[in-house]
Amino acid sequence: MSEQLKFYNTLSRQKEVFTPLYPGHVGMYVCGPTVSGESHLGHARPFITFDVVYRYLQHLGYKVRYVRNITDAGHFEEEGRAAEDKIAKVALLEKLEPMELVQKYTNLYHWAMDQFNTLKPSIEPTATGHIVEQIEMIKKIMDAGFAYESNGSVYFDVKKYSEGHHYGILSGRVLEDQLETTRELENQEEKRNKVDFALWKKAPPEHLMRWPSPWGEGFPGWHIECSAMSGKYLGKQFDIHGGGMDLQFPHHECEIAQSEIANGEMMARYWVHNNMITINGKKMGKSYGNVIRLTELFAGTHPLLEQGYSPMTIRFFILQTHYRSTLDFSNEALQAAEKGLQRLWYAYEVLQKLVYAGNGSPVNEELDKQVQEWCRDCATAMNDDISTAKVLANLFELAPVINSLRGGQVKMHELSESTFTLLQQTWQTYLIDILGLRPEKPADNNMLEGVLQLLIDIRKEAKGKKDYATSDKIRNQLLSIGIQLKDEKDGTVTYAIE
Repeated sequence: MSEQLKFYNTLSRQKEVFTPLYPGHVGMYVCGPTVSGESHLGHARPFITFDVVYRYLQHLGYKVRYVRNITDAGHFEEEGRAAEDKIAKVALLEKLEPMELVQKYTNLYHWAMDQFNTLKPSIEPTATGHIVEQIEMIKKIMDAGFAYESNGSVYFDVKKYSEGHHYGILSGRVLEDQLETTRELENQEEKRNKVDFALWKKAPPEHLMRWPSPWGEGFPGWHIECSAMSGKYLGKQFDIHGGGMDLQFPHHECEIAQSEIANGEMMARYWVHNNMITINGKKMGKSYGNVIRLTELFAGTHPLLEQGYSPMTIRFFILQTHYRSTLDFSNEALQAAEKGLQRLWYAYEVLQKLVYAGNGSPVNEELDKQVQEWCRDCATAMNDDISTAKVLANLFELAPVINSLRGGQVKMHELSESTFTLLQQTWQTYLIDILGLRPEKPADNNMLEGVLQLLIDIRKEAKGKKDYATSDKIRNQLLSIGIQLKDEKDGTVTYAIE
């Protein structure tokens, strides 16, 4: 392949040719979910983005060790706002044991990833499964003189680190500014400086998730988890560290600092960050009431949604925009994505049925060359910092050619046999293998009957509550798609209308 794969490296703030540490092998670590709640739309983007990176690296022939963690303890507000982690807090609200809550939301997360057709990582370590490694790493940092114990907690000494190292190398933050602007929060008196971050937190008596350590019973800080897990499975230095841009600071910045002290070198050589998703131009957040959980997205049950959207529509929507660009979610954009994906699937299905049948007539040189360029440009686009948007643009250019071959507007002989073969290979390789899209499974009759019965039951319940607006809406919408409901003595009967 003539072009070389390039990534935009957040560390250098420029595109760089990708050269792995070990030829033919790639180590990639991506920050996984904190399983204290259900995954939402914002979580979908990094996991789909790095699934495509994983797929493309494998397509290029690399043997990839893809490590994506599960944060199942210790993800508390930095600066120690009361020493509670998110898992313990939500477990209390839901009246579950913390690990019961973790299992519930880990299962739901895995289910959502299956819906999106993401490949499973090579290794999926959990924070609670690596407490020993985290404690050993903290000991190393303390022995080197860059961490200190205070009241049973251990903090990383950022100011001392910055005297000989660059704290802010990834995010561009200036330490002096942070010293001035860091908020006053609880437990600040334990620290030497406001910017110091927790490696280990002392557990208060009521805290359920706690482990013994040389500093007393407690639980790990958020940042140390990823440093310990990536180091164990990928080594002191590895190729790619990925995640959302919201993790650049403090999470990834702190990972770099503590790993450099513990291991003596920069942990990852290429730092790759996806941009955020906004909703109707606003940042997604609980305060805006616009956090859309994935189950709500699929079912269409969130107030901001006009309808439900399939997992493949969401995946396609995300890949239509370059991963480093902001992606704005709206019903209009999702509906357009739904139609666009249908166009590509139709062309793909047509292409699957076509058989080359050149009759010896002259090839249309101009068309033949153009089709080849569109096909080959897909590799160029992927090599240029994983430009899935350009790949999809090329497939949209090719779709009318495929449809014209079926309709006869373009004769088969106008393409050379090698170009036709390239066309078929391109669609299979990029649409299915690399972009990871797959046809939606049509619902079977039993499923449809179950859904219809559910709607009938909801309508019956609404009528019982004299909620005639809901009752009439269900009846009228079913009628609009050809299903008539009739209320009879023995119950509601359905009729299909031709």
